[in-house]
Amino acid sequence: MNMHGIIKPDFTEGKTKVSLLGHTVQWLRLHYMFIFVVLLPTSLTTAYLFGIASDQYSSEAHFLVRSTEAASAPAIGGGIGQIISMAGGATSSQSEAMSVADYLSSHDAVRALAQQDRLVERFSVPEADYFSRLSPSTITPENLLKYYQRMVGVQFSSETGITTLTVRSFRPQDSYELVKKLLKLGEARVNELNRRSYNDSIALAKQQLSMAEKNLSDIQLQMMHFRQSSGDIDPTMTGQAQIALVRSLAERLAAARAQLNFMRSAISPSSPQYRAMMATVRALEGQVAAESAKLTGTRDAIATDMGGYEKLKLEQGFLAKRYEAAASSLAMAREQARRQQLYIVHVVEPNVPVKSLYPERWRITLTVLIGTLLLYSIGWLIAAGVREHAA
Repeated sequence: MNMHGIIKPDFTEGKTKVSLLGHTVQWLRLHYMFIFVVLLPTSLTTAYLFGIASDQYSSEAHFLVRSTEAASAPAIGGGIGQIISMAGGATSSQSEAMSVADYLSSHDAVRALAQQDRLVERFSVPEADYFSRLSPSTITPENLLKYYQRMVGVQFSSETGITTLTVRSFRPQDSYELVKKLLKLGEARVNELNRRSYNDSIALAKQQLSMAEKNLSDIQLQMMHFRQSSGDIDPTMTGQAQIALVRSLAERLAAARAQLNFMRSAISPSSPQYRAMMATVRALEGQVAAESAKLTGTRDAIATDMGGYEKLKLEQGFLAKRYEAAASSLAMAREQARRQQLYIVHVVEPNVPVKSLYPERWRITLTVLIGTLLLYSIGWLIAAGVREHAA
């Protein structure tokens, strides 16, 4: 530059600065979609999670719903036998355990916690950030249930029968107390199921016993009226006594007739002895006829009363057996209901958390980054394909 003695100003440094700024602007213009789709969501997520989001503490408990019948079953051997026995008990109580898990996730549990355990206050503490806390001013039952199901997890394992209960909140003590309260609600629910099952099991047996008792009482009343109307306590016994009397008179009549026949060949019919015997025979014949008529001769005969009485007595015997069967069924239903009583076994007691495990900041950040990168890549491939076909 000094060959012709003219010194020219050096603009190399300024050109370099303008070139870097231009390249930067040009890169931003070329990659604005990458910035909008990938960098911006990831940056906002990172800023919220690491700068604003509050710590959340998790407490966990495990429980098992078992029945008295399953618990009383003998275990098969040692450790493996106990595991098999436990698995068998879980299977028999599977539906009840699932119903308890469903109850702990329902609006009934939310309402009970809100009334008894300050549920709304625990989820709207000052430690919680604006986006994570529950706002009491705009709360509705539906919003509270949705928020509750996001913070409380109830998972039932069909393989082991164990239900895992997890609660997240913004204070360690709140999480611990909520888990303990939910366990108490689960036990109350099991007691309610036991009460309903017991009442349902013995209700039919009680109804059958009451009906059998009423029928037996009715037939006893009919027998009392029959005795009062007939004037006979036991027509059967009366009939047997009457038959014995007739039989005795008939035997005496037969003996008198035999003696009369003997006397007819030995003494004169006009003799006093013969006439006395003849009178005896006629008197016995009259008695036999009269007593026999009491058995079967008239409408009020003993045989008629015995027919009605035997019918009532037969029905009474049938109803008495039916009453005994109903009473036995009620006792069996009570025993069966007692064996099917459910109870909760605490496998793992709730813990007081010390370290915050939520929100999972790094996992969420990487998930957002990978997701947005995949979304951007798919969009870029589609756009490249369109440009290639257009060219």
